[in-house]
Amino acid sequence: MAQDTIAAISTAQAPGGIGLIRISGPRAQEIADKVFTARSGKRLAEEKGYTVHYGRVQDEEGPIDEAIAINYRAPASFTGENVAELSCHGGLYLLRRTLRALYHAGARPAQPGEFTRRAFLNGKMGLTEAESVMELISARGEQAARAALAGRDGALERRIAAVKETLVGAAAHLEAWADYPEEEIPEINEEELQRVFFDAGRELDRLLQSFDAGRALREGVDTVIAGKPNAGKSTLMNLLAGCERSIVTDVEGTTRDIVEETVLVGGIPLRLADTAGLRDTDDAVERIGVERARKRLESAQLVLAVFDSSRKVGEEDRRLAHACRNVPALAVVNKSDLPTKLDYSYIQKYFQHVVVLSAKNGDGLEELAKAIGKVLKTAEIDPNEGLLFTERQRDAARRAKESLEEAERALKIGMTLDAVTVSLEGAVASLLELTGEKVTDAVVDEVFSRFCVGK
Repeated sequence: MAQDTIAAISTAQAPGGIGLIRISGPRAQEIADKVFTARSGKRLAEEKGYTVHYGRVQDEEGPIDEAIAINYRAPASFTGENVAELSCHGGLYLLRRTLRALYHAGARPAQPGEFTRRAFLNGKMGLTEAESVMELISARGEQAARAALAGRDGALERRIAAVKETLVGAAAHLEAWADYPEEEIPEINEEELQRVFFDAGRELDRLLQSFDAGRALREGVDTVIAGKPNAGKSTLMNLLAGCERSIVTDVEGTTRDIVEETVLVGGIPLRLADTAGLRDTDDAVERIGVERARKRLESAQLVLAVFDSSRKVGEEDRRLAHACRNVPALAVVNKSDLPTKLDYSYIQKYFQHVVVLSAKNGDGLEELAKAIGKVLKTAEIDPNEGLLFTERQRDAARRAKESLEEAERALKIGMTLDAVTVSLEGAVASLLELTGEKVTDAVVDEVFSRFCVGK
């Protein structure tokens, strides 16, 4: 347990109704008592945990604000240490002045993520649970929040633990059989060992395959709305944004530059880019916009390819369909409110997912949201079962899978069981690193440096 006591503002650095300052460490109550005076006259240092006190905070210059103090005693606190929390009015001046008084009383400024880091070091949570805290704070939609909360509750930790325990059991059997031949240890059943490797590898594969879909829920997806002029791209942009974000007219080439907006569709944050209509043009300004649109199309994580159902397939439509062959894309057949002239069979040859809608009146929006989930594979994942959140976690899982594959190959080609054991232990070591049970200080530093101060 740390020997110093830290303090920080744990609410947003902006005016609000309530602001909270957290103090954690062996002298938390002693330091808080120098700044907070309870109306009852009781001192926090003499009170038991889970008690609440009303009073005032003050510094050498005099009273600062009225406040509520909550007392926690180790180990029954978030950090596992003695903790005191002061809730004042949420004015930044009041909070910062109170925080300065705590520093003067003996606390030091908390570093980014230091409260959660202490919780991890004191065994209050695993490393994946700690990482889920920041994911929960930064969640931008319901699905991302559910996934982060499941991670905070240990869902990922449990999935990894199940794989790890199976592999540890296999490694222990191999080592015992090799080191103590005189003991009556059951011989190694290679078929059973292969089954253990296969089951563990399949679970790691499932985790790794869901990473990109999970990242889409958390970080959002760079999405391009593309199509020929007057296909309804800007109308679709406005429908998804819920406001008049792009100018809509009947004049071709109205959109000449990229218009961007972030929206939430089916729980997935989409960073939308409404691009210039794809066509050959003599207009120098529009030509620049078209070129930008084509470049953006190549780097997009998702393309909403818009086709006008009231017009026949044209050369611009064919170029767009060809351009979408190598990127995640779905076809949006727009203007379903008008008589149909489009050849649907041509569109279906190039796109696995086709949605028919009217961007003008909103018909088909729900089907579009479902189709986006299918293209990005977010519809296939269950946020509650535990997902890999960070590149650190994915890298550890990838290395565990590679070591497991090495062990499988060694067993198949008849190498010694010692060689199999070495690869198997490599897989276990990577999983221990993933959960934080065996991790370097450098990795811990990197994880918590990404946190905000106060958490």
